[in-house]
Amino acid sequence: MNPDARIRTPRKQSNRATEIVAREAAQFIAREAGRESLITVIQARSVAHGDRILVFVSVFPVEKARAAMAFLERQREAFSDHLKTHARMRLPRVDFLLDNGEPLAEPAKS
Repeated sequence: MNPDARIRTPRKQSNRATEIVAREAAQFIAREAGRESLITVIQARSVAHGDRILVFVSVFPVEKARAAMAFLERQREAFSDHLKTHARMRLPRVDFLLDNGEPLAEPAKS
């Protein structure tokens, strides 16, 4: 095997880290969140050279989005502890952001 093939570039490490954080966030949310709303991890994105990872979630019903985001904010430290025990990686700061998609625009009436 070519020794250079084993060297991971920062981009590959960053992509792997975002995949791990997204998977672990989904598992953590499924286990810890209440049943009043459905919180789904949509994607994770690395920013600041991997020092931060943004986890985008959708919430259904939309009326429960504010409570769900407050829950995720309160559980940030618990999620960090979850990552420490379930992922072998340098821990980034994780922020949860709401991504319920753009509402469909109604066609203009002529």
